[in-house]
Amino acid sequence: MMKRMRIATALGLAACALAFIAGADARVPSAPQEKKDYLSQEEADKIRDADTPNLRIKLFMHFADDRIKKFQYELTRQVPDARREEMLNSLINAYVGCVDDASDQIDLAKEKQQDVHSALKAMEPKLKEYLDILQKLDKDKGADFESYKDTLEDAIQGTQEALDNVTKAQKEMLPPPVRRKPQ
Repeated sequence: MMKRMRIATALGLAACALAFIAGADARVPSAPQEKKDYLSQEEADKIRDADTPNLRIKLFMHFADDRIKKFQYELTRQVPDARREEMLNSLINAYVGCVDDASDQIDLAKEKQQDVHSALKAMEPKLKEYLDILQKLDKDKGADFESYKDTLEDAIQGTQEALDNVTKAQKEMLPPPVRRKPQ
């Protein structure tokens, strides 16, 4: 009788162990912070190391600035690359990805009630500048315009949406608390 109990207990434990192992494979892994395909490893590390939405917004805007400048450079190059069309679209997509992520950080800051006023203040004029650049490119219709037309339209729309988000956040977000010195 004791032997049967031990065997039943051992079988029960074995069944639990198997269920645990099988369940471990079925669990959804926690989503690691994935590297965005338009960021270099160094840029992704900087974003990951930034501890506040305020810093991340500023970094994303810096990266967006870099992408739009590279795009303008590629348009003016005299000796076009063999994969010029791919390069132009990739740079615009990277730009709009950075702007979208910066805008997402605003929403995150709202949820967590964190102060991002300084980032919003810096972001607004930059977005207006970028929007002017993109709209001018859309109006001028350069040599390779047809190859990046759709991506450019998406970038204009994404920039306008981010600008709207900044304006809305500036109106909705409460100012940071004022620390008063004890008297």
